[in-house]
Amino acid sequence: MNVPEHVDSTVRSAPRAPLRDHVANSIRRYLGDLNGSDADNLYQIALRELEIPLFLEVLEHCDGNQSRAATMLGIHRATLRKKLREYGIA
Repeated sequence: MNVPEHVDSTVRSAPRAPLRDHVANSIRRYLGDLNGSDADNLYQIALRELEIPLFLEVLEHCDGNQSRAATMLGIHRATLRKKLREYGIA
């Protein structure tokens, strides 16, 4: 039995679902958890819930370098810094 010495972790057997599919599933689950109740400011809630982990993960990926993270996100560094302060993660 021949086993390769190194398997490339970037090669996947099946295509990944687009991020929007994961977001849609999460929103569907959240709305289901409301049990028919209305939610005020759903847009702001969803945006916050997406931005916080997005910023944290990109910053981690960029070794904490806010300039690189902002470039990767496609926003200005000042905008990233402002958002981090707003969310209390600066």
